[in-house]
Amino acid sequence: MIKYAVTMLLILLGFALFEAAILSNIFFLPAIPDFLLICVMFFSFNGGKIAGECAGFLSGLFLDCLSGCPFGLNSLYRLVIGYFAGYFQKTFTLDAIILPAIICFLATLLKFFLTSVISLFYPNVVNTYRLFSLEFGFELAMNVILAPPVFKLLHCFFTKDNGRENIR
Repeated sequence: MIKYAVTMLLILLGFALFEAAILSNIFFLPAIPDFLLICVMFFSFNGGKIAGECAGFLSGLFLDCLSGCPFGLNSLYRLVIGYFAGYFQKTFTLDAIILPAIICFLATLLKFFLTSVISLFYPNVVNTYRLFSLEFGFELAMNVILAPPVFKLLHCFFTKDNGRENIR
């Protein structure tokens, strides 16, 4: 269990640094693909509600520390997304290509909805996308395209023995 948590923490930290240090400095991208959201979906569907909310909170905390957004914003909506995705832990098998793409499509839409709701309470602090904007469409498309390879990459670190997640 401790190896699982430490591995999850290191993977999330690595993707957070990759998003904040490298992808945010590529100027021709209309929006940054959300690798951390894809990782939260993987950990939620493989580890359940607790793993999903821990991954969501930690990934949001890393993003809050590395970006200029209000502290706790990313942690809040990612925790909610990870928790609700954890309800479907043993419902689907994620070895296919289509299912991770659909999951990340729905997660990105839920992220948009949650940030829009939060921005109603803090309109001058939280920046949101418009639903039919180039930025949101690009992020949605990139999350859907990148979900299957990221899921395959993360499957390399974790194996299932007797229904439990183990570290390789």
